[in-house]
Amino acid sequence: MKRIALFLATNLAIIVVLSITLRLLGVEGILDEQGINLDLNSLLVFSALFGFGGSFLSLAISKWTAKRFTGAQVIKQPRDNRERWLVETVARQAQAAGIGMPEVAIYPAPEINAFATGMSRNNALVAVSRGLLDSMTQDEAEAVLAHEVSHVANGDMVTLALIQGVVNTFVIFLSRVIGQFVDRVVFKNERGHGPAFWITTIVAEIVIGILASTIVMWFSRRREFRADAGGAALA
Repeated sequence: MKRIALFLATNLAIIVVLSITLRLLGVEGILDEQGINLDLNSLLVFSALFGFGGSFLSLAISKWTAKRFTGAQVIKQPRDNRERWLVETVARQAQAAGIGMPEVAIYPAPEINAFATGMSRNNALVAVSRGLLDSMTQDEAEAVLAHEVSHVANGDMVTLALIQGVVNTFVIFLSRVIGQFVDRVVFKNERGHGPAFWITTIVAEIVIGILASTIVMWFSRRREFRADAGGAALA
C-alpha cells in the first residue's frame, strides 16, 4: 500500500512540477508565437501515464521475462544437496531480512552471475547461474545470495521502476515537443502530424533516452553499494 501511494504521489508530483515550470518559463506562449498549438498539460498527463505505466508493466512481468529469457528453472522440490542448500540459504536470509520467501531458480549459463527481480519484497525471484554454483564455494555463493536478497529487502526493483518512470516521462514529453516544433516550424506543416513529427519524435526519444539512461545507471550503482552493505550483514 505504501509503495502504491508513493507511486501515485510521485506521478502526480511530476505532472504538477513540470506544469508549473512550463508556465513560469512561458513555454506555451513561445510555442503559440511560433504557430504551435500544443496542450502541454494534456501531453504531461499522457507522458506520465505511458512513462510510469510502461515502467511498472515491465516490473510486473519481470519474473516471467527473466525466466523466459534465461531459461531459469524454479526449484520447487530440491533434487540434490546443492539445490537443498541453495533454497535453505535463501530462506534463512529472507527470514533475517524480514521479507517473504522468494522463488529460487537456477539458469543454464557458464558465467558467474546472479540476479533478483520481482514486483515486491514478498513476490520476488532470486536466480543464480550454474556457472556460479560450479565455480564458487558455499561461503562465496552465500555472500552473492545475500547481496541479491538485500536488493529485494531494500525494494530496489520498485525504486528503480519509479526512477525509470520519471525518466520515461521526460523522454516522452520532450521528444514530442521537439517533434511538434520541427513539424510546425521547420517543415511548415499546419494540419495534423506529418512524417517529420514522427521521425523527429522517434530520433529524439532514442537520443534523449540514451542520455537519460545515465541517470538510471548512476542511481542503480548507488543501490548496488547499499546492497553490498546489506549483503554483508545477512551473510
